[in-house]
Amino acid sequence: MKEIDPATTSRAYAFEMWMKAPMPMVTLFKMLNVSRLVKISRKTGLKFNMLMCWCIGKAASKIKEFYFLPVDGKLMQYDNIAVNTIVANSKGEVSSCDIPFSDDLAQFNASYLRLTKQVADTCANHDITDSMVIGTSALVDCEIDGAVGMYSGVFNNPFIIWGKYRRQLFKTTLTISFQFHHTQMDGAHAAQFLTTLQNEIDKL
Repeated sequence: MKEIDPATTSRAYAFEMWMKAPMPMVTLFKMLNVSRLVKISRKTGLKFNMLMCWCIGKAASKIKEFYFLPVDGKLMQYDNIAVNTIVANSKGEVSSCDIPFSDDLAQFNASYLRLTKQVADTCANHDITDSMVIGTSALVDCEIDGAVGMYSGVFNNPFIIWGKYRRQLFKTTLTISFQFHHTQMDGAHAAQFLTTLQNEIDKL
């Protein structure tokens, strides 16, 4: 990663307007059709959460704004993306696990299984500091209509929350919330990401 001058980027106006705003986070909600992910998970044994994380990384990797992030009052540019997941650890608590995104699903799955097991066993977080990390939190036992993440002023990373998917007559749906820092992207970019995410799920 490297610091860049916001004035030389498409985020110049957003940096000026939102970098020092007391509440710069925006949250969008979207209902996804995850029928294909459920079907693939059942047929292959691949974890549904892993497939969601891969599709998130895949969609984000196609949108240039995801490679920017405001950090400590500066605008940073990254070469890589990672997806974070919350892991139930051996102490009955939770730990955080960053997984480097790979366009290769098999490689991402291998990293996901290895790193989440490592974090679960050791109860030590696995943090990747040189990638732009997309946070996720899956509340798989709860049927929720949405959630708004807490803005601490410390972490400006985009964050996605979802609960238990819902089976309907002809499809399975999942409502997600997507929180992002307005300096990093605008609503149009976020909406594009959510549309791209649904497309990645559909064509997996």
